[in-house]
Amino acid sequence: MSPTSLSTAGVLLITVPAVAFGGGVSLLTFLMRNVPGYNDNPVRRSLWRAGHAHAGVLVLFSLVAMLYVDQADLSDGLKSLVRILIVAAPILMPLGFFLSVVRPSDTKPSKLIGLTVVGGAALAVGTLTLGIGLL
Repeated sequence: MSPTSLSTAGVLLITVPAVAFGGGVSLLTFLMRNVPGYNDNPVRRSLWRAGHAHAGVLVLFSLVAMLYVDQADLSDGLKSLVRILIVAAPILMPLGFFLSVVRPSDTKPSKLIGLTVVGGAALAVGTLTLGIGLL
């Protein structure tokens, strides 16, 4: 692996415990303390769950993708772009889920839910470009 891919993978690996324990602790706190605005707010509860699930899955997916970036027949600039796009997804998508219902009284997502679309687009473009580069 190139030094850039190794560094990116290192940062992603450091985030895994943060996602696992940070997400787990916050959800357990909401559940155990019966925090208002979580158990009694199905929209907020669902979006927070989705945010944690997407963060975990996409961080792991990004780690796997880093193994392939250096093998792709792409220019250095496109490889850098692919790294950025694929790593942007586990940041933007969960942020969209969390920030769109940040207040306990929110019963519908705010416009910040659009970050999930931006993250999804980044993931799609990054993985499509990587896939084409591997063919």
